[in-house]
Amino acid sequence: MPKFYCDYCDTYLTHDSPSVRKTHCSGRKHKENVKDYYQKWMEEQAQSLIDKTTAAFQQGKIPPTPFPGGPPPAGPPRPGMLPTPPMGGPPMMPMMGPPPPGMMPGDIRPPMGAVVHACCTL
Repeated sequence: MPKFYCDYCDTYLTHDSPSVRKTHCSGRKHKENVKDYYQKWMEEQAQSLIDKTTAAFQQGKIPPTPFPGGPPPAGPPRPGMLPTPPMGGPPMMPMMGPPPPGMMPGDIRPPMGAVVHACCTL
């Protein structure tokens, strides 16, 4: 009977049966090897993108800022709009009392019974 080779673990399994493969693939070491493999692959992809972006910037293909001449001016607030508060303002007050029905603190889901459109869901 042919042996099964696991690329992630760089090893041969003694038998090539579904139960042996299932046992191997559900093992801790195999799962760690798979995680390490894809982690390394993602780091290589990120480094490649960084290298390409750096080379394009050094060749002058990417401007130093997305806005020629610096950041866009803020301008006065439009009528009916409040100016944005400066950073580091007073802290927000915590919500007093229990949360509304169907909402837990930190929950970003709509309340139960709310209409949710397909275009609004993640």
